[in-house]
Amino acid sequence: MDIKELTQVMADLVHAKGWDNPLSTKRPQTLKNLAISLSLEANEVLELFQWSDELKDKEALAEELADVALYLLQLAQVGGIDLEQAILSKVNRNHERTWDEPDEEGQT
Repeated sequence: MDIKELTQVMADLVHAKGWDNPLSTKRPQTLKNLAISLSLEANEVLELFQWSDELKDKEALAEELADVALYLLQLAQVGGIDLEQAILSKVNRNHERTWDEPDEEGQT
């Protein structure tokens, strides 16, 4: 399954739950709401590592990563972003970037 298909699966879920109707839901799919939800879910990934460097529950990590991915897909769709193209463009730009090299002041 590719990103477009996964995005459609998420859109189908949003529609089935009625979240795409801002007048009749407590979970309107606005850019702000989705960005907040994405951040909260990403923090739940961090919470799995709170007080430990070891992964204790791989299934919990998989679930939280899935939540992050689903909110990311929905945020991109609502924002009119072709996420696949955005990812490919960013990877291409990152190939041209350098990291860990001293800047003009000699700092990395």
